[in-house]
Amino acid sequence: MAKNIYVGNLAWSVTSDDLLELFSQFGTVKSAQVIADRETGRSRGFGFVEMENDEEAQKAIEALNGSTHQDRPLTVNIAREREERPGGGGTRGSYGGGGGRRSSGGGFGGSDRGRRY
Repeated sequence: MAKNIYVGNLAWSVTSDDLLELFSQFGTVKSAQVIADRETGRSRGFGFVEMENDEEAQKAIEALNGSTHQDRPLTVNIAREREERPGGGGTRGSYGGGGGRRSSGGGFGGSDRGRRY
């Protein structure tokens, strides 16, 4: 069974190929991905590696957790499931989305009176 591994405290310059190379010395890597910021495309400093089996994954975790890669101590452990986040798409508390021009109506919908297209 494949095992998903979290890799944290990565240098900004680390790529998915770097992770693949680093972990492949411990076994077969099914996938390796450095997580990037949606807006800037810059690394967020962590990634995930999926190993072919549990034994290889455990060997990699034991060998790499706390080890130094590109002058940074790595945090390597079994990835946890993503936590459910409340809401569905960017609502923040009771505020509506979009537009700061109107004093009322916020978000989508509301009044279009007086608006020129």
